[in-house]
Amino acid sequence: MRAWEKNIRRVDPYVPGEQPSGEKLIKLNTNENPYPPAPGVERALREMDYGRLRKYPDPAASVLTGCLAGYYGVGEDQVFVGVGSDDVLAMAFLAFFNSPKPILFPDVSYSFYKVWANLFGIPYEMPALDQEFRICPPDYYKENGGVVFPNPNAPTGLLLGLGEVEDIIRHNQDVVVVVDEAYIDFGGRSALALLNRYENLLVVQTFSKARSMAGLRIGFAIGNPRLIRALNDVKYSYNSYTMNMPSLVLGVESVKEERYFRDTVAKIVKTREQAKKRLCALGFTFPDSMSNFIFARHEKAAAPKLFEALKSRQIYVRYFAQPRLENYLRITVGTDEEMEELYHFLEGYLAY
Repeated sequence: MRAWEKNIRRVDPYVPGEQPSGEKLIKLNTNENPYPPAPGVERALREMDYGRLRKYPDPAASVLTGCLAGYYGVGEDQVFVGVGSDDVLAMAFLAFFNSPKPILFPDVSYSFYKVWANLFGIPYEMPALDQEFRICPPDYYKENGGVVFPNPNAPTGLLLGLGEVEDIIRHNQDVVVVVDEAYIDFGGRSALALLNRYENLLVVQTFSKARSMAGLRIGFAIGNPRLIRALNDVKYSYNSYTMNMPSLVLGVESVKEERYFRDTVAKIVKTREQAKKRLCALGFTFPDSMSNFIFARHEKAAAPKLFEALKSRQIYVRYFAQPRLENYLRITVGTDEEMEELYHFLEGYLAY
């Protein structure tokens, strides 16, 4: 090892889902929305003043924070935006999790939490999900330095009811509780309903899933103004221009298109519920997902082999080679046509 290599930070990085290229493939591995963004987004993109690209964007992202504040009925000082919810969550880890006590997040959850904790030197514990992959609120009653969990959870898709979410927050009012709601639009009530009761609650959401804008990287957090000020302090300590101009402009247009948003979510939910029936008929079992994916296993078909077989036919799903998950596949809900292709393949594969 060279002398300078001794000072390189050693981390186990997050491994994103595969991004295959090609025309004839079915991509059901990264929970992207199968439908295009709202028509207003396309229109604004065509009409965009490209001369504005020579200037720095508004560091306060005022046009988007103001739009989101109006949409969710909160003050502009309660909204923070970032480059995808990953950026927002990472800043939340830096801003709020600075206690010598361990933060808490589920053992089966979004794997980036562990990466950030290790990267930033944050102690952590991972309470285990129960045998049905459910988060157990009493596991979060103990002393800690902060709490973060997704709702619905990933990769299981299971939803905690709003009462259970509040139970966790109520038992942790001396630390910041971050509820990661990347998939909340596909089922359940948002913890935003609890903001007026708990000043230590931060709710994080994204445009990547329900709003079909994963390629633009837009995430946001809503919480008490003091929490938002702390996030901005972290942001301005390393990069004041986190949001680019096109993302700001197109993000606003997406929020304006409420009917399109609701219709698209409804289509995905309808396809998801149909997928549960079709997969069940094929012998798969899975938690009752309230997200835009299904976490499924088959008693007679080993997940690693099925994963490779699907991939050989240009059908991409997600496989996690880790304890408790090694015989499950996470299947994103695609269009009805894409799902039919999946069912057709599975029928043939399982017949042998």
